[in-house]
Amino acid sequence: MKHMITVPLLLAAFTAAALAGSPQNAGPAQTARPAPPPPSPQEIMLWENGAPGALGQADADKPSITVYRAPRGSSGTAIIVAPGGGYANLATEHEGRQEAYWFNAMGITAFVLRYRLGPRYRHPIELGDAQRAIRTVRARAAEFTILPDRIGMMGFSAGGHLTSTAGTHFDAGKPDSADPIERVSSRPDFMILGYPVISFDPAVAHAGSVRMLLGENPDPKLIENLSNDLQVTAQTPPTFIFHTTNDNGVPVENSVRFYLALRKAKVPVEMHLFENGPHGVGMALNDPALSAWPALLMNWLRARGLLTRPN
Repeated sequence: MKHMITVPLLLAAFTAAALAGSPQNAGPAQTARPAPPPPSPQEIMLWENGAPGALGQADADKPSITVYRAPRGSSGTAIIVAPGGGYANLATEHEGRQEAYWFNAMGITAFVLRYRLGPRYRHPIELGDAQRAIRTVRARAAEFTILPDRIGMMGFSAGGHLTSTAGTHFDAGKPDSADPIERVSSRPDFMILGYPVISFDPAVAHAGSVRMLLGENPDPKLIENLSNDLQVTAQTPPTFIFHTTNDNGVPVENSVRFYLALRKAKVPVEMHLFENGPHGVGMALNDPALSAWPALLMNWLRARGLLTRPN
């Protein structure tokens, strides 16, 4: 029950903070009308007639996005959130749903991704699910009242690996495809990474994620290809990263390597490393130090113009 109590409180606090910095709220105080309740979250299957490579008909075989719509007059920005879980589980509550409501408070429409998992599914199935999510949101941007060039992706832990994979392994789409969703780009416009798995180098890798995604004896070429610090180019999207130095699950060197690769490629990047904190903290609601990261992210989003709709 703790999450059910804290999420509305968090939403209210950040709604006030976001609106305080919004230009349209400057001027004399006025009597505020009660805001209409947000629409209920809506789950959308990424493939209506079954996902490629599906091994069954259970929910775990059906990748989807759950839409959390921002209020009317929102920023036009969207974010796809990939929960972590070592490519074996999905921490959808504290690394998905909570963040979705928080993004809504800033006028950002959020989509929580349910992607397929190991050991039942291996690479490239997970990447294909992430790419399909980005294409779906972009192809249906008008329906979601968002802008097709303001679609970001956020991931925690293994979800951070999936996000950084999507941000380093993308394509422009297939213009001649019979499926209109496949005609658009799979590149996220920006990335947000929370204590991400980045490298599959055994020196810093999260062994469980590697095993779930690639199996027991993966091809060295796959290890290199999915060490995403080695795949950064100038076209990799701008990125915000946070991690804790004594993370006991995913070594902080994962984030550091990705930060240095982005710097070398001259990709805009901001990173915040906290001294203490365990792995998997989500929004860190009860941690007096780590709970600062959402405000730092909000400042980054605002500085990039992602909290206001362009004229």
